[in-house]
Amino acid sequence: MLSKEQYSQILEELDNCKRPLYFFHDDADGLSSFLLFYRYKQEGKGVCVKSQPKVDSRFFKIVQEYEPDKIFILDLAMLDQDFADEFRNIPIIWVDHHTPLKVHGVKYFNPRLENMEDNSCASYLCYNVVKEARPEDLWIAAAGTVGDWQLNEVTEEFAKKHPDLLPESVDRPEVALFDTPFSKLVRIFNFMLKGKTQEVMRSVKTLTRVESPYELLKNNTPRANFLLKRYDEINDLYDELLDFAVKKVSKSNLLLVRYAEIKMSFSSELSNELLYRYPDKVILVAREKSGEMKCSLRTSPGINMQEALKKALEGVEGYGGGHKFACGACVKVEQFEQFVEQLKEAIKKPQKEDS
Repeated sequence: MLSKEQYSQILEELDNCKRPLYFFHDDADGLSSFLLFYRYKQEGKGVCVKSQPKVDSRFFKIVQEYEPDKIFILDLAMLDQDFADEFRNIPIIWVDHHTPLKVHGVKYFNPRLENMEDNSCASYLCYNVVKEARPEDLWIAAAGTVGDWQLNEVTEEFAKKHPDLLPESVDRPEVALFDTPFSKLVRIFNFMLKGKTQEVMRSVKTLTRVESPYELLKNNTPRANFLLKRYDEINDLYDELLDFAVKKVSKSNLLLVRYAEIKMSFSSELSNELLYRYPDKVILVAREKSGEMKCSLRTSPGINMQEALKKALEGVEGYGGGHKFACGACVKVEQFEQFVEQLKEAIKKPQKEDS
């Protein structure tokens, strides 16, 4: 976690701006981080960063048109130096928990700078910034935390207050994510970020007004009805893909699911659920789009996915990275088979876990 002084510094940055611009990752952790800051501040504009977890020249126009007085970057692993240089006159506050990077001209808050093993998720960090003013947003922080495969004092507090949604006996994040009533809320957060940007941001705007998890789960307001109607449509697509993926299970220790471009990408969600269902497998979900294979990789403890991915990418045109047991990658379609074969070799023997 961050220090009390660091939390105070971030809060001061929030308090001392009138037109903030928030860039956030397109998953439950990133969305929750944005919701926590926006609901505290009640001002600003959110931008969901899709495709790559990077803030770069793609977003120059958004900044130029919105003219923010401060930029917050939440749960995003990468920030281009060119972006920081282009907007050096605008304070940039970056809150993240991925592998630390050096970017000059920004205020960077990452617990892994002090302890590389401290992977406290962004929604947990953001909640600690605003919790004194917004304790009622505990449920949002819990959704982001569980969505990032973590349990901590935030989820413990939530479980004590809402054991009907998250039983106190749950001590594994994957159980919280897939086998509790609370899991639907996390999935709603994830699925609201699917689809066209305009639809996504309309859903996000509606979420900023939701008052409690029960409002969503019981569908007792017009705004909840709007969100759940969209959720059901997206969930139907996901269930079809999940059924397809389960049929790919074999004796191999690598569970490979390859699918062509459809309306939305479910690679991250699918790889997570497959890992929960088949914890003895290494999971590779690959979606073909625009001549590339966009991959989501998962593994249980025993294999360091970061190290295995490095070996799989050797001599392959592509890139990737992430955490020890969860990574993303992108490779050219014509080199995908080589990538898969090299990954199979890399996971034959357990990788060292001290990357």
